[in-house]
Amino acid sequence: MKEFKLPQRLHKPLKEKVGQANSLSSKLFNWPLDIAEREKWPKLYLYTDSWMVANALWGWLDRWKKANWQRRGKPIWAADEWKDIATRVEKLPVKVRHVDAHVPKSRANEEHRNNEQVDQAAK
Repeated sequence: MKEFKLPQRLHKPLKEKVGQANSLSSKLFNWPLDIAEREKWPKLYLYTDSWMVANALWGWLDRWKKANWQRRGKPIWAADEWKDIATRVEKLPVKVRHVDAHVPKSRANEEHRNNEQVDQAAK
């Protein structure tokens, strides 16, 4: 598996533009997809502390698509972004793992420390 380092201050401009954390998570998910597609990776392993992204990839995307991008008769939030992600992950297998955010250092493992690095870069 190839690894890449998160560029410093990656999503501060996006955060100002988007404003909402979940919207930011879905927009930021496009970045590793871009890299995986450009580098022709056969599979993408994604570690995220966003339950929205994790749940979308674990099954919500399929349900939303079958329901014509609606939930309880209302359009899902950011449907165009999620439609694009759904199309992209049909072509590139994505394995997702949720990582708890803000774990005390005494319990932190490598995944948690990497998550903290990403959070610091986001500030």
